[in-house]
Formats: sequence, structure tokens, C-alpha cells
Amino acid sequence: MNSKLKTPAVEQLFEAVLSLENKDECFDFFEDVCTINELLSLAQRFEVAKMLREHKTYLDIAEKTGASTATISRVNRSLNYGNDGYDRVFKRLNMLEETEE
Repeated sequence: MNSKLKTPAVEQLFEAVLSLENKDECFDFFEDVCTINELLSLAQRFEVAKMLREHKTYLDIAEKTGASTATISRVNRSLNYGNDGYDRVFKRLNMLEETEE
């Protein structure tokens, strides 16, 4: 884990997230913790990552999500050089469509 990210405050936040028991609790918690725009940005990045893993083009992703090419590029960099967090979640949730190429 990134040493700049691993602080007691961040660890406490992650423990709080892990304590949530269902989607309703997630909605309540994240609505209190994040602004609407912050939460929508997180959701947009998650959707961008999913679409990149499904081999969608930047143009398709931008049109569907409204994300800028800079955001798409940043998410793509995380997918290629990050800590595999997106892929771990996608695998657990079986979120990626089986594409035949």
C-alpha cells in the first residue's frame, strides 16, 4: 500500500466502510461523508474502469459516462500500473461481460 495513503485516519475510514452491512447503509454513510459530486465522480471512475476492461473505446466511454479523456486515461493508468483493486472487485462481483474477440 502507498505509504502516503496508509495513515491512521485512512485506516479508520476503511474500517468504517468495512463495517457497513448493506447498500442502504452505504448510501447513508457515503452521502454523509462525500459531496454528491465526489460520490458521482467515484461511481464514474468505477464505470470507466469496467468499460475499459470490456475493451470499449475512449470515445464510447466518454459518450456513455460523460468522463473526460483525462479521467479515462487516469483510470486506464490505474488499471495497468495500479494495485489491481478494480480487477479484484470486478472478479468478486463477476461484473465483466464475457467478450469474444
